[in-house]
Amino acid sequence: MKRTPVKNITERHQLILKKLEEDRKVTIQDLSDWMMVSGVTIRKDLKILEEKNLLFLTRGGASINNPYAVERTINEKEQINEREKQRIAKAALPLIGESDSIIIGSGTTVFHLARVLHPAKRLTVITPALKVALELCHRPNVEVLQLGGMIRSSSSSATGNIAEKTLEEISAGILFLGADGIDLNFGISITNLSESGLNQKMMDVAQVIVIMADSSKFGRRGLGRICGIEQVQYIVTDDKVSPGTVKQLEEKGVQVIIAE
Repeated sequence: MKRTPVKNITERHQLILKKLEEDRKVTIQDLSDWMMVSGVTIRKDLKILEEKNLLFLTRGGASINNPYAVERTINEKEQINEREKQRIAKAALPLIGESDSIIIGSGTTVFHLARVLHPAKRLTVITPALKVALELCHRPNVEVLQLGGMIRSSSSSATGNIAEKTLEEISAGILFLGADGIDLNFGISITNLSESGLNQKMMDVAQVIVIMADSSKFGRRGLGRICGIEQVQYIVTDDKVSPGTVKQLEEKGVQVIIAE
């Protein structure tokens, strides 16, 4: 960013909001350096904009999205960004390649992958999600291994020791996982702690990790951290993700696939 002295408060606020629109989040240090004003001034600017409900304050900066993901039922989630999820599923499908076994986690984005999955040769699908299992149980060339355990009503997915014990005897090629939050510092997270533990176990037995999430999940944090960004090989998302975020992910070794 070109350094430009900006003393007028209205102009600063306009520039901050424009930068947020482009990058989805900003840091106090970057804004201070860019506009050649003190960090204290920028903090006051961000506080005023937050009070007007124009942004969310985060540690060391601000975000255009609420940084804390809120747990919703699977029925509620199905109605959110449905077209984007469909496109993401189609973009993720070729990653299966020659794999003979995959894991599909719980969540509405990865459920769309099950809907478009029609393998030409036999494929074993391991899943904790009842909806995924029911979608695929009569699909040609698909064998379903349903993980057992306690079923959470909000996600219609199994959690707990029984599911985790089953995973100890399994190896899979690719894990397709949804997320409620993708934060460059905090990593990949979801809103439920019990499911985050199972997701970590699924990661342990998979050779490749694919995160499927629409762009609204970037810059957010859920209660349960699953892993760091560096542990993920692919993130499949929609075209509303900012170029700056894509660049930072790629610098961390993640291949970003943009669904068309």
